Amino acid sequence: MISEKETTSLSKFLSLVLRHQPETIDIKLDEQGWVTVDELLRKAQAHGKNISPDVLNHIVETNAKKRFAFDDTGKKIRANQGHSVEVELGYEPQTPPDILYHGTGRQSVESILKTGLEKRSRQHVHLSSDIDTAVKVGQRHGKPVILTVAAGTMHLQGHKFYLSENKVWLTDFVPTDFIGKHSS
Repeated sequence: MISEKETTSLSKFLSLVLRHQPETIDIKLDEQGWVTVDELLRKAQAHGKNISPDVLNHIVETNAKKRFAFDDTGKKIRANQGHSVEVELGYEPQTPPDILYHGTGRQSVESILKTGLEKRSRQHVHLSSDIDTAVKVGQRHGKPVILTVAAGTMHLQGHKFYLSENKVWLTDFVPTDFIGKHSS
């Protein structure tokens, strides 16, 4: 099919246009973040990225983080979460596990413990249900530190949680009262 390097490069390109800057290739995402596959492929090609339907399927199916999804018809595609552009993903509130995890770099811990976990330029704070995923996320930011989030208690106090298609837990904000440091 295509090399791992090409797959990674195209996956990053899709993240850019489906999560952050659709205007890069002149596409418009609908209110739920969808764009037709035909338009995506046509506009990508017009901007120098020649992606075949088979290659697109390969990227969606093999992406380790399951960042992208096709609709039920297979005619539309979107990013599952992580948008910095305003989209309504249509996720219904869910009851989270009692504890969720957030991986970050050591340099961010002090700030997080003072102000809480903020979504910043994204639409939600991202949390995982397992420590291994949190470690991988934290490693992207330097020496990883794993924070625990008392999600069950937050939920009981009215905070909403959503579960994305790729099993990432999403919430709007995590106040400091619900954050602890995971001890390994």
